[in-house]
Amino acid sequence: MDERGQILQTLRVATPATQYAQTLQAIAGLVSRLESAFGKCFPVGIGTPGSLMRSSGLMKNCNSVVLNGKPLKTDLEALLQREIRMANDADCFALSEATDGAGAGYNTVFGVILGTGVGGGLVVNRQLLAGPNGLAGEWGHNPLPGADEQRACYCGGRDCVESHLNGAGLLAMATASARPGLEKLSSAEALNTLAEQGNAEAMAVLQSYAQKLSRALATVINVIDPDIIVLGGGLSNIRSLYRLLPPL
Repeated sequence: MDERGQILQTLRVATPATQYAQTLQAIAGLVSRLESAFGKCFPVGIGTPGSLMRSSGLMKNCNSVVLNGKPLKTDLEALLQREIRMANDADCFALSEATDGAGAGYNTVFGVILGTGVGGGLVVNRQLLAGPNGLAGEWGHNPLPGADEQRACYCGGRDCVESHLNGAGLLAMATASARPGLEKLSSAEALNTLAEQGNAEAMAVLQSYAQKLSRALATVINVIDPDIIVLGGGLSNIRSLYRLLPPL
């Protein structure tokens, strides 16, 4: 990004999900490629799943579980040879949307990440509420209301919101639905493509997903009564969700 916040170039690589050292190298490789392209050294900010514990400098609550218990910020600073800024990705998203995005002009903004994981961030009067443990807005490991599937979550819980509403949860709903044509889907993106093409079976799965999402968000509304909920993450690109979800 330039000094005005305009994006100059975007690079994307797959995450080495089970390998911590390779994850560090992947991030360093992205920084190196961008700096080589522009011939200058940039400040670096990292949006991460989970939170950085203030007391120990170690990561916790990451759905990229290989990061948990690791000094990610310290290790990246050593590798990149500079100080970096690091914050929870859902918090970054919520603050950005509340400042100059879809939540601009609203007093209370709840930002939702729906993707590989399910996270959230809470902004009140353009101020991020992080909490002493960095967990404010993290609704993904509350139980999904009405669920009784005993679906295992990486956190050790059962029927967490995240285990039902992340990308893998949506895909599992499709492949387990016994609906013709959905049993061999390989991604949530493929399901969305079918729905946009008018496939009734795919739309039925998305309707079920939207019902689960509505129940989960209802608990958030009961607690904080936000002025607006902004969806982000890969699943927020499913346009039919905005028709299927009821308004606040």
